[in-house]
Amino acid sequence: MAAMWLQGFSLPGLGNLSGLALPILFFIGLYVLLIVPNQRKQKKWQEMLSQLKSGDQVTTNGGMRGTVLTVKDDVVIVRLQPDGVKLEFVKSAIAAVTTAADA
Repeated sequence: MAAMWLQGFSLPGLGNLSGLALPILFFIGLYVLLIVPNQRKQKKWQEMLSQLKSGDQVTTNGGMRGTVLTVKDDVVIVRLQPDGVKLEFVKSAIAAVTTAADA
């Protein structure tokens, strides 16, 4: 008899909101697990690009390594070794900065 009473039990005033709890929790979990870490990574990368200076050792997205010669608004001129070839890259093509402290 108690089982039949619990079957039809619902809190007054909530209506069908309890059915929305699982999708809401799913989207909150998705946000916390996927979006927040990606935003942190993007912010750290933007900060790294803003701190680029002449003399920094960099690696591009294409895998080329070199030394920064000049930094302009959105352009970086990099010298590649061993031939000393100078190439111009867009700042967003810089994947990582390797300074003397990192090496």
